[in-house]
Amino acid sequence: MPRASSSDCPHLDSVGEITKEELIQKSHGKCQDCEVGGPNLWACLENGCSYVGCGESHTDHSTVHSQDTKHNLTVNLTTLRVWCYAWLTGLKNIGNTCYMNAALQALSNCPPLTQYFLECGALVRTDKKPALCKSYQKLVADLWHKNRPSYVVPTTLFQGIKAINPMFRGYSQQDSQEFLRCLMDQLHEELKEPLPEPFDRSSTISVDSGPEEDSRSQSDEFQSCESCGSSDRADNELHGGGVGGERFYTHMNEAEMLIPEQEEIQANREWQKEKNMINDLYRDADKDVDTTNETTPIISSQGALKVQSRISGEHNMLSYRISLLLNLPSHVSLRSAAMATFSPPKNKRQKKYRSVISDVFDGTIVSSVQCLTCDRVSVTLENFQDISLPIPGKEDLAKLHSSSHQTALVKAGSCGEAYAAQGWIAFVMEYIKSWFWGPVVTLQDCLAAFFARDELKGATDSIFFLFRLRNGVKFCKMQSLPEILCIHLKRFRHELMFSTKIGTHVSFPLEGLDVQPFLAKDSSAQTTNYDLLSVICHHGTASSGHYIAYCRNDANNLWYEFDDQSVTEVTESCVQNAEAYVLFYKKSTEDAVKERRRVAGLFNMMEPSLLQFYVSRQWLNKFKTFAEPGPISNDDFLCSHGGVPPNKASYIDDLVVMLPQNVWDHIYSRYGGGPAVNHLYVCHTCQIEIEKLEKRRKTELDMFVRLNKAFQEEESPVVIYCISMHWFREWEGFVKAKDNDPPGPIDNSKITVNKNGHLTLKQGADSGQISEETWNFLHSIYGGGPWSRFARVSPTKTRKPSSWSSFNAVFCV
Repeated sequence: MPRASSSDCPHLDSVGEITKEELIQKSHGKCQDCEVGGPNLWACLENGCSYVGCGESHTDHSTVHSQDTKHNLTVNLTTLRVWCYAWLTGLKNIGNTCYMNAALQALSNCPPLTQYFLECGALVRTDKKPALCKSYQKLVADLWHKNRPSYVVPTTLFQGIKAINPMFRGYSQQDSQEFLRCLMDQLHEELKEPLPEPFDRSSTISVDSGPEEDSRSQSDEFQSCESCGSSDRADNELHGGGVGGERFYTHMNEAEMLIPEQEEIQANREWQKEKNMINDLYRDADKDVDTTNETTPIISSQGALKVQSRISGEHNMLSYRISLLLNLPSHVSLRSAAMATFSPPKNKRQKKYRSVISDVFDGTIVSSVQCLTCDRVSVTLENFQDISLPIPGKEDLAKLHSSSHQTALVKAGSCGEAYAAQGWIAFVMEYIKSWFWGPVVTLQDCLAAFFARDELKGATDSIFFLFRLRNGVKFCKMQSLPEILCIHLKRFRHELMFSTKIGTHVSFPLEGLDVQPFLAKDSSAQTTNYDLLSVICHHGTASSGHYIAYCRNDANNLWYEFDDQSVTEVTESCVQNAEAYVLFYKKSTEDAVKERRRVAGLFNMMEPSLLQFYVSRQWLNKFKTFAEPGPISNDDFLCSHGGVPPNKASYIDDLVVMLPQNVWDHIYSRYGGGPAVNHLYVCHTCQIEIEKLEKRRKTELDMFVRLNKAFQEEESPVVIYCISMHWFREWEGFVKAKDNDPPGPIDNSKITVNKNGHLTLKQGADSGQISEETWNFLHSIYGGGPWSRFARVSPTKTRKPSSWSSFNAVFCV
């Protein structure tokens, strides 16, 4: 552990006079917050402060005291070792890895993320390789442990990043912002959990409800545009990913945003025709099946009943599926059960996920496109993790500050009001100075340039309304704000043959970045001011350079320069003069700090409580570090039935924190949410569902293995079916318990192509070959298609061919 000495710690000047006897006397005392006794109590050494608190072996109130009072020096009353909270740890450069070190230091100085990995360690679980979240958790622990060294070597995390993205292999210089995206995206994938969904009665099996529901959604999503003979999305209707959905890094293409999915509409029409045909064909199947007969009926891909059996003595595949997989009662007819399985060919329902990454960094942007012909407005909601801002030049700045441009922006609902507080005299002075010292660009200018309206003209920039070109205007604003706003300045331009760097200095505030001018009018965001946490800087050219990071320490509010393994305290002016590349801003937390002090006061009252309430440790971490923690959410340790999921029962103590009744009453009245929990029990309903799911997986897997084995033993199969390997991998992940959700309907649309009205297998398609019985088995469970067949020609040879391509009878189903 690094010791504080007169040569390396500037905070020794603040130490008051204290004797060894006084320290020994304090060691016999108790923590002034939780009243726990020694050993390993810590005494504050600040002049005039007599605080004694517990260490990491208990609640670590000594660290809390240092963070609240900004007292840096403390002494261990057992070992008499002096500790400085301002002592920080660097990262060793292991071969041109300054881009990684700067990014990691910037992230590690984001309290909401760092405290999650330090205090919610039980939630850091994954079975996905390379388990980067575990490597990052270990790195964070090494960086912030009291016994931390002067520097850490991030070898394990670097190896994991290289395994994910080959771009980072070798020893060449890489982009720090690209590394950030790769790291945070992988952390999200490994830590994501599905958001709880309310029970939807419309999701129950119904043969006649699928296509009609689709058509209603289509009519609701698009409205006719009579003035230009086209259709677009309804006014003021938001589409795209919502909060907690998958994150997007690039803006949607206007054509993709406005054109209805023609393939989906056509697929629904074809499905309606096929469904009617299936109903007619299945009408004759509503009868008992004699399972003792060796030749049992098997439903072909066209829905017709064929008397053909590859495995004598086996039950009908459809009846087998009905009895074992759907657990239908014996009185349910074959026709009704079979019809229930033929659901419309929809895609697998996309679940919404969340993780600590999305909780901390995700926001939403409302993008609006207005057609200048019909004045209709299309609105799309997009998630973002970071914002890539352009750096405007002289002409762009003049346009942004011009009165005519601001008026147009205000009419368009954009960001003209961003300059309202600047004043025109200040702008003129800055503009005159720019002729001598270059353009004066502020971060507010970059934000205004990003959120300014964009005119879409001509053949290259136009709105594509059902195959018609229309001029339009695109503008966007922020709908919801992230807890930490990550801003990337686009300093590098990559052309075909060379790359250049924009060296323009962009001034940025250390405190009080106001994003209110760029907020949508109907946004529910309450806190719009941000304070700077860290900034990544690049020195050099586009082809070579060096990355460093400036970070504000949350314990003492001082700024430090992280240059690989070297850490140096710097002034605020040094930070503001830096050539910023990526900036991390956190919501201002003045009101949140006051609320935390109120809750701490309720804890210290030690009021006797008749009831104790359990609260999610993850939400409690949000309460400690977020400006807006949101409603209490106990869903991370509760199932939909209100109990503890069986798979979390073994470590439930790591997921919850017990609160006295007075504290619970206060935070519940302040934030709402819940549900209130004062008794933990393992959910019996979930246990039964898990057992059913395991039985289903085993049944499907065993039957497939048996059917496929029989198929492999056939020397001359009469027919061969093709199935999409993309769908098959999803099914395989489900039956092997790698994925909790079953796949959607079989989707062979990616492996087929329509030639002269006939479906044929695409050349080099990612497909597999299965027997007709295997197809019937899978299709009876999942449905899907397409169900067209090309030809059926009996093979002329009885010997087993040397390769599957020598068959002249191949079905694409």
